[in-house]
Amino acid sequence: MRFLIATTAGGLLLFGTCYDALAQDKPPSQSATPATAQPAPAQVVMPDAEKIVLLLRTSLITLNDALQTGNFTVLRDMGAPGFRDANTAARLSQSFSDLASKGVDLSSVSIIAPQLSEPPGLDQSKAMLHLKGYFPGQPVQINFEMLYQAVDGHWRLFGLSVQPGPPTPAPAAAKKTGESNAAKKK
Repeated sequence: MRFLIATTAGGLLLFGTCYDALAQDKPPSQSATPATAQPAPAQVVMPDAEKIVLLLRTSLITLNDALQTGNFTVLRDMGAPGFRDANTAARLSQSFSDLASKGVDLSSVSIIAPQLSEPPGLDQSKAMLHLKGYFPGQPVQINFEMLYQAVDGHWRLFGLSVQPGPPTPAPAAAKKTGESNAAKKK
């Protein structure tokens, strides 16, 4: 298994790829019978919107707890096997040291609705779910990119990137509608 790890200014982004299993598609042996054949992997299903929000909030609240306490063990242990193998608690602490040194508080993600900047992506062959977006806020918004892997029927964190950033401006159409509604009330 090969891992591509990229450290960003605010956090760690870990993506794993399995080349070993995918590169060697061997035909079944002649002696294999249907009773001894491996079952087909379960079909991975895109989680609904509520589950996606829950995944995002749970991951970021766990990261927030780690930032506040300096203990990244739970964040590591809640990850997929590839995430745990590639990261020690000390490595995660170092990767997110910029967020910790800035005193970033992620607790607001528990009440703010996330905004996805890209549609959720699902890679069936690797059982991966990709989520990218932000939690709006003033004066700072929380930008995220997360990768989850389906493990035993549960989505487990496989990659995580978090950076504070300037608020995303409201779309011009929404601003204009708000201004025109205010003008009508006068």
